[in-house]
Amino acid sequence: MIFHSSYTALLTPFKDKKVDYDGYRKLIDFQIENGTHGLVPVGTTGESPTLSHDEHKKLVEVCIEQSNGRVPVIAGAGSNSTAEAVDFVKHACDAGADGLLVVTPYYNKPTQSGLLAHYNELIKNSNKPIIIYDIPGRSVIKMSDETMAELAKNDLIVGVKDATADLARPTRLQNIIGDDFIQLSGEDGTALAYLAAGGHGCISVTANIAPNLLSRMHNAWKQGDITTAQEINKKLMPLHDALFCETSPGPLKYAASLMGICSSEARLPIVDIEDSSKVNVKNALKKAALI
Repeated sequence: MIFHSSYTALLTPFKDKKVDYDGYRKLIDFQIENGTHGLVPVGTTGESPTLSHDEHKKLVEVCIEQSNGRVPVIAGAGSNSTAEAVDFVKHACDAGADGLLVVTPYYNKPTQSGLLAHYNELIKNSNKPIIIYDIPGRSVIKMSDETMAELAKNDLIVGVKDATADLARPTRLQNIIGDDFIQLSGEDGTALAYLAAGGHGCISVTANIAPNLLSRMHNAWKQGDITTAQEINKKLMPLHDALFCETSPGPLKYAASLMGICSSEARLPIVDIEDSSKVNVKNALKKAALI
């Protein structure tokens, strides 16, 4: 199975309102040196809604170039416009991504039939495996298990990033799609429980700043060392919570600035987090022994 264990939903560093590509390259090296199993550029954590199309595409290219085959890259390639998503899919395939992460179309609120039509259009334009990104909290709609099973009949639809926090779902999907359908959690706080329910890994926000701990947690799980996995999860739980005390990636950007990874700068409408949230994030980093 090509996509498994701890993947990082990469943040996008900014400096003076522009993408900090040097900082981005350093972040990628930091991830790989600390055992991250794969990288996901330009997803929600990467502030994709406020990136220009040129920035989006360059970030995908830089991630593939900098990682240089050391770990797989699943490129964010979604949009609420099917035509725009097709453009991103074609670009990521040509750039050499190992896979594509495609979010359900936000704001438009398509029906299940609309979702089928959207993904089928992307399938026609892809030669790389596609991971469905199901995140009702941001896109409003939820893909049904039946729609997912129908899409999974195509060989290019290989898995899901599931941000529903429904811990019964991995087992349900195993029953209706099969064990080979890749199930990646999109929610750090329940990622270990998701593995226990039949999941294969997590596309993680926290891994931006704790890649070593999270890669070790997933390695321990795969090796059957449940105690170690639980201990790491317990250590990181306050940080998982703190990173979502305000809208992500605001708290993550602040945490990354405290660790010297990049500035805390985000793009409007994401703003600097409140002072009380800063205290929360700093305390969580200390508990995890990251600062």
